Amino acid sequence: MTTSSTAPTEPASTQPASTQPASTEPASTEPASTEPASTEPASTEPASTEPAVTTRTSVRGSRPVTLIAMCLGAMITFLQITATVSALTTIQADLRVDPTTVIWIPSAYTLVVASLVLSAATLGNRYGRRRMFGAGVVAMIVGGAVVASAPTVAWVLVGQLVAGLGGALILPNSLAILGATFTDPHRRTEVITAWSAASGIGLAIGPLIAGALLRHHSWHSVYLSVIVLGVVTLVVAAIGVVESRPSAGRLDLPGLLLGTVAIAAAVYAMIQGGRDGYASPVVGIAWVVSAVALVTFVLVELRSNNPMLDVRLFRSASFSAVMVVAAVSLFGFTGVAILLVLFHERAQALSPLDTGWRMLVLFGAYVLVAFAAGRTIRRTGFKAPLSVGLVLGAVASFGLAAQGPTTTFEHRWALFALFGAASGLVVAPATAAALASVAPAQAGMAAGAVNASRQVGSVLGSSLLGTLLTTTMLADLPDRLAAHQVGEPTRTAVQAAVAAGATGDQPLPDPVRAALAEAMTSGVQAGLRISGIVFLVTAVLALTLIRNRPHQH
Repeated sequence: MTTSSTAPTEPASTQPASTQPASTEPASTEPASTEPASTEPASTEPASTEPAVTTRTSVRGSRPVTLIAMCLGAMITFLQITATVSALTTIQADLRVDPTTVIWIPSAYTLVVASLVLSAATLGNRYGRRRMFGAGVVAMIVGGAVVASAPTVAWVLVGQLVAGLGGALILPNSLAILGATFTDPHRRTEVITAWSAASGIGLAIGPLIAGALLRHHSWHSVYLSVIVLGVVTLVVAAIGVVESRPSAGRLDLPGLLLGTVAIAAAVYAMIQGGRDGYASPVVGIAWVVSAVALVTFVLVELRSNNPMLDVRLFRSASFSAVMVVAAVSLFGFTGVAILLVLFHERAQALSPLDTGWRMLVLFGAYVLVAFAAGRTIRRTGFKAPLSVGLVLGAVASFGLAAQGPTTTFEHRWALFALFGAASGLVVAPATAAALASVAPAQAGMAAGAVNASRQVGSVLGSSLLGTLLTTTMLADLPDRLAAHQVGEPTRTAVQAAVAAGATGDQPLPDPVRAALAEAMTSGVQAGLRISGIVFLVTAVLALTLIRNRPHQH
């Protein structure tokens, strides 16, 4: 049985986000205020400055169970990504999917998540975060069931779209629930980094589960893992999660629609541009639609009394820098992970399971460091781990880019671990920095903003680095074939097959196989170098703009 009450843990001293830029300091005793503690005591603020938070307490609910449920939700959303990437080659062969369509199998999920994640946070604030989180888990289960039983690629895409809706509902609302449940700034930072580490676990087990199931079953079985994990998450959430939401207010429908259109059009342009070219007419129209919607969104939100996103927060250079870092963290983490999976499966001809075991080194290091980052931040603040992580990520990217197609894993695993550890120092603290900057009642807004930034960064990583891989590989392939003395008729046929994505699992002569592996490696190396450059530039941004301890003077 549940009862309604006003949460006593909500601080009454917080300033509204619309009037004060957010702080990125985790160790402050005032999590939402950006005013120095010495000039703005907590006791002087009237309780009416912050909307009350309505909660329903569960008899069996507890904070540890809530944390477990939210971490399971994060795991599902990222398990869907790597499980799909690992099964992609098998899906393409079984359903005879053309190269233009196959890119949309993983991208359909990402498109919906990135487009709706900001709006999903608003819906959670309005209708209940626990309710929206549960609806998201149900959508993930339904989407997984549709893909698991899909007879055609059209049904696969439908299932991915439904699962994307689930991911969009889960990500911001799980973060908002944690922000409202753990109001102590120190403890809140730790649980948010644990949530981020759980996403790494989802990424890590995706290739392992997919590889193990693909050895004995069809690709449909891969999505049963999403269904099973979703059911477990629903049970745990029903036991332990407390409903929380600000007091009812008007839904910012114009902002919701404009924000969704702006992000959806931009994400579509990024994904489709990788296939058709970023100067194509359709992609150009998508960019224009996104830009117009974004400008209109900002104007509408500035005039709204209850905005879905208080754009005044971005007046703070530090808050804006945190959003950029959040985007770059997933740009590198997702992009590099996909590059390495493709390298192992296509350049080194490893099975999905063998690839999964190797990627476990990267994801395992990420999880361990992400868990530890919460306590580290308490002593160092945000600037040190973010800057160091970005620099180490650049070092690892450049190191991996120097490896060749015949380099054994014994000579690469240390760089895998370094990149995973570096990502753990960036992804988790960047998420925590966003939520530590606002009051618990505004956690949904911050969660939506940081998740939108993360998902856009993830799309950029997979689409831009994937496009660079393909174009570099195609440009390098003729010279590689010539170097291996492949004759002209065969050389032309191989180039045409690779451009059409039609090589598949066909047996190839050794010279052709070696040339393809080298060309693929050159594409992977190009993507890794770009990742390293982006990480270094962002490290400078984090070092110069992010305020480490704004309350201390």
